[in-house]
Amino acid sequence: MSRPSVLSTRVLLVCAAIGVATGLVGGIEGWLAVPVLAATPFLYGFLLGVHVLPGIIAQELFRGPWVALLAHVLAAFVSCAIAPVYALQFLGTALLFGGIQELVAAAFRYRAWAWWRYTLSALIIGAGIAAVVWMAADLARLPEWAQIAYIALSMLGPVAWTLGGLAVGRSLERAGVVPRRRVAR
Repeated sequence: MSRPSVLSTRVLLVCAAIGVATGLVGGIEGWLAVPVLAATPFLYGFLLGVHVLPGIIAQELFRGPWVALLAHVLAAFVSCAIAPVYALQFLGTALLFGGIQELVAAAFRYRAWAWWRYTLSALIIGAGIAAVVWMAADLARLPEWAQIAYIALSMLGPVAWTLGGLAVGRSLERAGVVPRRRVAR
C-alpha cells in the first residue's frame, strides 16, 4: 500500500489558484515599485511585504510541508507574466520568502500554526527586506524620520500582510476550499 502524497491534486490545484490570485497582486506591486521608490521610498518595504501572501494563505489552509514554496513559485510565474521586466526579482523573492516560511514551519516540525508562528516568519522576512532595500535604494540619504519610518514599515508590512493572509486563509477554509480541521477537545 502506498503513502498518500503530501502534494495531492487538491493541494496542487488550490496552490495554483492561490498563486494566480496573489501573483496578480505581486505583478501590480512590481509596476508600483519604481514610482514608490522615486516618490516615497520609505513606503517600499511595506509594499514589498505583499509577497508573503501566497505562502501564508497556503500554509493556513494546508498546514503541511512545501505548500508555501509551491504557492510562492506559482505566484512568481503569474507576476512574471504581468511585469516581465521583474522576472528575476519575482522568482528570487518567491524562493526567499517561501523558503523562510518553510524553514520556520519546519523548525516547529509543522505543528505550530498559531498567529505568532506566522508573525515570526513575517518579522524575519521584514528584517531581510529592511536590510536589502536599505542598501539597494541608498536609503541612508533620506532624512532621519524617513529612515525610521522605513525600518518600521519594512518590519510591519510583512506582519500586516501576513495577518491579512491568515484572514483570507480562514475565510477560504470556512467557504469549504479544504475540509475543516477537527478541533481537539
